Amino acid sequence: MPSISRRKWLAGAGASLVAASFLKFLTGESRADSPTVAKRLVVVFTPNGTVHKHWRPTGSETNFTFAPGSILEPLAAHKSKLLVCDGIDYKSVDNHEGGMANMLTGGGGVSSSSGGMSVDQFVASKLGQSTKFSSLEFGVQTSAWGGNVQTRMSYLAPGVYAPPDDSPASVYKRMFGDLSTDPADVDKLLARKKAVIDLVNGEIKDLQKRVGKAEKDKLEAHLAALQKVESSLGAVSSPTCEAPGSVFELDPYNNQNFPAVGKAQMDLLVLALACGMTNVASLQWNHTVGPAVFSWVGVTEGHHSLSHMDDSNVQGVADFVKTERWYAEQFAYLLSSLAAVPDPAGGTLLDSTLVVWCKELGDGRLHDCKNVPWVLAGAKCFSMGRYVNFGGEPHQKLLVSICQALGLTNQTFGDASKGQGPLEGLIAS
Repeated sequence: MPSISRRKWLAGAGASLVAASFLKFLTGESRADSPTVAKRLVVVFTPNGTVHKHWRPTGSETNFTFAPGSILEPLAAHKSKLLVCDGIDYKSVDNHEGGMANMLTGGGGVSSSSGGMSVDQFVASKLGQSTKFSSLEFGVQTSAWGGNVQTRMSYLAPGVYAPPDDSPASVYKRMFGDLSTDPADVDKLLARKKAVIDLVNGEIKDLQKRVGKAEKDKLEAHLAALQKVESSLGAVSSPTCEAPGSVFELDPYNNQNFPAVGKAQMDLLVLALACGMTNVASLQWNHTVGPAVFSWVGVTEGHHSLSHMDDSNVQGVADFVKTERWYAEQFAYLLSSLAAVPDPAGGTLLDSTLVVWCKELGDGRLHDCKNVPWVLAGAKCFSMGRYVNFGGEPHQKLLVSICQALGLTNQTFGDASKGQGPLEGLIAS
């Protein structure tokens, strides 16, 4: 336990860091408080590609619909907050392993601007210093085959995985294992957090005396946001934030528990964001070549096998569509859960979070990485409510766009020879 003077120094250092980061915003060195910059990133993966004619919306860019029975129809309620991306290619990549390895890394090596990291870990390395966890990786039956290129999507460096945790109980313990249920301890923790905010308030008020009117107005808005954070500390830090007791009883590798484990992981992910534990999270459903059997929707064959059903096998394709619609329902549940939680700075968590749904293949039957489906949702960092076909643009540009949506300024991501700069027309003006 640090001494009183040591705790005061730590609090003061934290306050100075917050004030310094705000000064960078005032001088244009950071875009973190811009209304068109997302505060958080969530990446969701589901495996084995798609069948495009059952996935694609119909209509025009801004006047599109999800056909009845189509894969994305469960997302209809969130249409205005979606950017459905078609025509994204993983250049010079094919098959399950290549798609999985390149999906979030863009094929970058150690000398690339992203250092071989996946986009979630790259963003976390830049924005995750102020949270308890720089990132959290949630999984649903990802590791039965061990850790390898087929079962991992997040990379800290080339060949260095950031593995997902498949056990809700394990994740919950990691998140809240150091949280005391003693009311006296909770009061002390809240008092320390509020003391830091008070120090920040003092430094910002002093700063207001030394800047012009425009900067004063921005500082005033920042103070108001801090006050919202302070007022929410009691709810955020309360030990009543508990995961359902049933998560501790689930065998995470029992096929029948797949839906329940996934829901528990999504609930924990939202809780982690709401509690300010992290600003970057990922949810990996199974893995490429994933064999899960979706018996809960009346399907008896494994997901990977269904992903290879030829159009002549009408029932097989219909069963695959059922499984993909179920994944879309889970994505919709995650979006609804984020939309139900207020952001202390205003709006909801969904309004300030970029949520990315990605895959490793285009048409799973062809084993190619062309026209790979991506769906972006949430924050106004992009012009949402659109269905856009990018005509074979390299996905490295999409990864750059994701970084810039979080306020970063890199112009390449992964293998720069495949594409540079962001995708045109994505960033909201």
